[in-house]
Amino acid sequence: MAFLHRVDAGRRLADRLRSLRGSDVVVLGLPRGGVPVAEQVATALHAPLDVIVVRKLGVPTHPELAAGAIGEGGVRVLNPEVVDSFRLSAHDLDLVETRERAELERRSSMIRRSHPRLSLTDRIAVVVDDGIATGATARAACQVARAHGAARVVLAVPVAPADWRADLGGAADDYICVEAPEHFGAVGQWYADFSATTDDDVSASLSRIANRGWDVDIPTSSAHLDGHLTLPPDAAAVVVFVHGSGSSRHSPRNQFVANTLHDAGLGTLLFDLLTDDEAEDRQNVFDIELLAHRLSDVTQWLCEQFVSFPLQIGYFGASTGAAAALTAAARPGADIAAIVSRGGRPDLAHHHLETVRAPTLLVVGGLDHVVLDLNRRAAAAMRCEHRIEVVPGATHLFEEPGTLHQAAGLAAQWFASHLRVPTQSGASGKPPRAASTA
Repeated sequence: MAFLHRVDAGRRLADRLRSLRGSDVVVLGLPRGGVPVAEQVATALHAPLDVIVVRKLGVPTHPELAAGAIGEGGVRVLNPEVVDSFRLSAHDLDLVETRERAELERRSSMIRRSHPRLSLTDRIAVVVDDGIATGATARAACQVARAHGAARVVLAVPVAPADWRADLGGAADDYICVEAPEHFGAVGQWYADFSATTDDDVSASLSRIANRGWDVDIPTSSAHLDGHLTLPPDAAAVVVFVHGSGSSRHSPRNQFVANTLHDAGLGTLLFDLLTDDEAEDRQNVFDIELLAHRLSDVTQWLCEQFVSFPLQIGYFGASTGAAAALTAAARPGADIAAIVSRGGRPDLAHHHLETVRAPTLLVVGGLDHVVLDLNRRAAAAMRCEHRIEVVPGATHLFEEPGTLHQAAGLAAQWFASHLRVPTQSGASGKPPRAASTA
């Protein structure tokens, strides 16, 4: 017995794959037992998780021998040597495929109702199972992943026979295994707990990864800052939250808005602009240049985490954070795609308003009279695309019933119209890459 359970196996397998962190990776679990293992790998690599649904095309007289395989999207791959050796006709293959395709469609339809298939085109596909016995299914999965456009295929398993690579031939480009014993037996013998994985378990793994976020430690030129990064599947843009005085990354208002943006397919980064010691000095809270400099450092760090696939960046600022966002966005070289201010103080960025290039939405409460006037004056100085939206009945903190919901909806609409968002299918965009954890 080498592993306590599939979670333990996945964590140990993930240690062997950490060199892929930061690469353009999609982790593919083989349903069902491979998915909980793959979840741990995806978590460690900060990579998206999907399943790869395949069916082996067995030789009619020797069903255990694979003449090929089929996958989602009408993919079919054949093993010419086996086809020729058994003199299989097109009719023979079609009969087998008809039967297997029905089962494949049944399985995939259960999963795809809530978890659309991710694109593999030009990406690294890491195919994960809980172990390999004959290797036929794993080989088929690798072939299907390549047929779906993967640029590189890595087959990773916790346990396999000592000669497992020879049996798989060139199905994958790289092979990773934690344990490869000479006397193998069966996969289940290497687990203390090898209980069955259900369809609900598979769905839960996919959902956890799709909605995951990471605590991150962000180095800047003057301090290390705490943050939380969340990346929905296929997100191509991240909105950086810049909170106001007396707030933090834990602000329930900002978290509410962040969840609304997640539903729209956008990633978010909530972070603390100041360390705990710095926040005790109220002068720092209103030092817009300091806050803007911190924001620029955080933005640079974020871009560096995704250098293999650049993300669009948006800013969401509240109160004094809105002034910091506008100031940072006005700096030479800043490439900010859109800005939303909620109850912000853009007037505190008055020296920079004319040079802001990012389309900017100013959301203000209708009962926040002083701040509304300041926003109108600031808007008059802007030369970029901009608009003011007034939420009726809202005061400065949008605490009135329904007002924060309306403000969040306006922010989501603005970002959706100026940032890249995934298509409804969820399969066309490339998910983002890695992020450093605390």
